[in-house]
Amino acid sequence: MSSNSISEAVDSRGVETPLALALGRGPLLLIVIAATAVVMPMFFFGNASGHDFGFHLASWLDVAGQWREGIAYPRWAEWANWGFGEPRFIFYPPASWTLGAALGSVLPWRMAPGAYIWLVLVLSGIAMWRLAREWLSGPQAGAAAAIYVVSPYQLVVVYYRSDFAELLASAFFPLLILGAARVVRDGVHETPGAGARDGWRETWRGVPLLAISFAAIWLSNAPAAVIATYSLALLLVVGSIWQHSFRPLLFGGAAMALGFGLAAFYIVPAAFEQSWVQIGLAIGENLRPAQNFLFTGSSDPEFVLFNWKVSSVALGTILFTGIAAVFSARYRREYPLLWWMMLALAAASVVLMFPASIWLWRYLPKLQFVQFPWRWLIALDIPYALFLASAIGRSQKHWIWYGALTVIALTTATAIVGNAWWDSEDIPTLVTVIHSGRGYDGTDEYAPIGCDRYNLPGAPQQAEASEDAQQPPSTPPIAILDSDSDEIVPADSPHLRIEKWASENKSFRVETPEQVALALRLLKYPAWETRIDGVGVQTGGRQETAQMLVQVPPGSHHLEVFFRRTPDRTAGAAISGLSAVVLLGSAILLRRREELR
Repeated sequence: MSSNSISEAVDSRGVETPLALALGRGPLLLIVIAATAVVMPMFFFGNASGHDFGFHLASWLDVAGQWREGIAYPRWAEWANWGFGEPRFIFYPPASWTLGAALGSVLPWRMAPGAYIWLVLVLSGIAMWRLAREWLSGPQAGAAAAIYVVSPYQLVVVYYRSDFAELLASAFFPLLILGAARVVRDGVHETPGAGARDGWRETWRGVPLLAISFAAIWLSNAPAAVIATYSLALLLVVGSIWQHSFRPLLFGGAAMALGFGLAAFYIVPAAFEQSWVQIGLAIGENLRPAQNFLFTGSSDPEFVLFNWKVSSVALGTILFTGIAAVFSARYRREYPLLWWMMLALAAASVVLMFPASIWLWRYLPKLQFVQFPWRWLIALDIPYALFLASAIGRSQKHWIWYGALTVIALTTATAIVGNAWWDSEDIPTLVTVIHSGRGYDGTDEYAPIGCDRYNLPGAPQQAEASEDAQQPPSTPPIAILDSDSDEIVPADSPHLRIEKWASENKSFRVETPEQVALALRLLKYPAWETRIDGVGVQTGGRQETAQMLVQVPPGSHHLEVFFRRTPDRTAGAAISGLSAVVLLGSAILLRRREELR
């Protein structure tokens, strides 16, 4: 670490002095002010309803409802697809919907989105400040944190996209960079007289932070996690070249493996059960990378308009990053490792946003699931903030530059906020359709194989949910498939008694004089297990919709349908537990050896 005001404020025992604590409070106040400024318009206009607002709020509401049922970690989104459900929480990382549901459980739902954004932005600023203060002076580190919080792409995510998961992932990105830099830096210059074992022990110090931050991104947002994986690989390669050693690749690879292991309880089921859903639809139509490079065209005017808005933000970010990199280059001798790593990350991010990189998008594993090349602004925002803070902070007229940057930020924010979509009825509508039993819209890529969700019973009425929400649910929990007409008809209620109809467990009794095919308000999915009088039976799926069908023989029977724990979920949890033990055990062993020295 280079000498700066932070290091000078730490005494010989490594304990922070009052000066260090004061420097810590100053940046924190600046971060809080910046985060508050971002959400301030929501105090006057309500919630910004971006592209993914409904998806995330519906997930939060669904999860909060299942918590009240005693389900700590939901897997099945009960009210998706108008009450037929979908395995959303198997495939969508848990961090964002857990935090959102927790906030909604203690705050009025209309306040939950704003509180979520504010908390995540504060976390983002703290993470960036923690990264920046390793190399930059105290004021520069605080400036980098504030610049990161109010970066144009953060505003795009908040006001245009409402992608709360991606916003959360961006909060962990600075810690990922910090962990990577520590793995490269620590242990390079071994203490005279120290053995190779001590050098390797020093290098291991950065592994826990890198592993945890890597896992946190994977548990926040899958596209951002793919970006983080490739970014980390690039940084480790650059670090190895800079260090003239394979040690960063070795220890960085170990950290990545541990990070994957920590997140395995989510990654393993999501990877294994992809063949059970139509995951390929995640990159269909206008969701392919080729259609989303900067300033691309389309026959859809709204699509083109949004693309050009994001492209303009990207172009401005690229220009500012480039100019700041040039001006900060004169100081790269003070922090050469970070400077070269950030330059490589910035260059790669820029290249991948333009059509010339199409072959990378086609052939690099899973990169296409990032969908939008401009998502690489997540990674570019790190060098953007660090280079700007370094270049402007070293200028003799830095206050003028900070003032100009503030004006530019306010102008950009005003333009973005002015073009945002404000809809105060989104949350009340979602609450109403869930409480009334109608449910909400689902997602194409999470629909089980063979399901055309637009043909499900009740789907045409979903668009009118806000007007008809007080009526009974359009689709009953249990109906009958007429063998002659192949139509769904109401069940004979005197001979059907529902005992329980919860998110992951449904039980009921049926009395029928002849064999009957029951049509459940449920999609057929391999994790659902059905028992008749305690004996497991095979279920069918209706053609086109995959609505679950259960053949019940004549007589009186007790049926139970429950969401079983699949082997992949058990394996994922075991891997996560083992990885946590390894990480914790290594940390304890390292500390004990330090105490003995």
